[in-house]
Amino acid sequence: MSIVFLNGDFMPMEDAKISPMDRGFLFGDGIYEVIPSYDAHLIGFAPHIERMNQGLKLIGIDFKWDKTKWSEVCNTLIKKNGAANLGIYLHISRGADSKRFHAYTENVPPTVFAFTFAIPAANLADKSTAKAYKVSTTEDLRWQRCNIKSTALLGNVMHFQHGFSRGYNETILFNSNNEMTEGSACNAYIVKDGVVITPPLDNQILPGITRFMLLDILDKHSDIKVEQRIVKMDELFAADEVWLTSSSKEIAPVVQIDGKPVGDGEIGDLWLAAQTLYSAYKADY
Repeated sequence: MSIVFLNGDFMPMEDAKISPMDRGFLFGDGIYEVIPSYDAHLIGFAPHIERMNQGLKLIGIDFKWDKTKWSEVCNTLIKKNGAANLGIYLHISRGADSKRFHAYTENVPPTVFAFTFAIPAANLADKSTAKAYKVSTTEDLRWQRCNIKSTALLGNVMHFQHGFSRGYNETILFNSNNEMTEGSACNAYIVKDGVVITPPLDNQILPGITRFMLLDILDKHSDIKVEQRIVKMDELFAADEVWLTSSSKEIAPVVQIDGKPVGDGEIGDLWLAAQTLYSAYKADY
């Protein structure tokens, strides 16, 4: 039985009820996070909670739980659901009002919901077992505040479907200036001549927690050069390696884009070095 958390109580999933007037349902008016845990150890917990609090502030939801409270909720869910490897989904909407009205509600308590779901075992730094990704590309048509991890994900869903319906694992997006932004559900990188390159954070790009951890780990524990700069799409197609990162993917190697091989079409050596380092130090966050 799956046990969830809703507005202060733990309960079976089938007992969790949310009003159809909830603004998360009507408007996608909320913030969410997904935190992976392996063998009951949360990965990137503190930066995930910090990003969620920043998102709540940016959209004006007044909700102030500290990390200790969130840790209690997450660890209780892990204990009650009992699997070795779980993703913990945290969701805060602006709450349920008595009417549908576009302006922010006042004096309405936010809806707080959390549940777990099974995830695969942590990635291994092993080319023979790593999942090689094949991706498509398309123009980024989402809204201009992609730095906010909003529950309103229709744009991301449609872009993911663009690739999925064509047999690809993901979709890498580019803006009107032919600059790579990110994937539909992840951050994106190229590797050229031994340098890891990823677009700088701005309103087009979600500040991914795995991105933050990876760049920090490479800076502190390796001599691998990293650049944060604009990446043109012709650089993407000419890259030696291409990676995607997210909490569920960790560092995912891309071997094909729009049906054409990346580099020699095989998982690269720098991916192996980066995933080895990430696996060694991710529990520090």
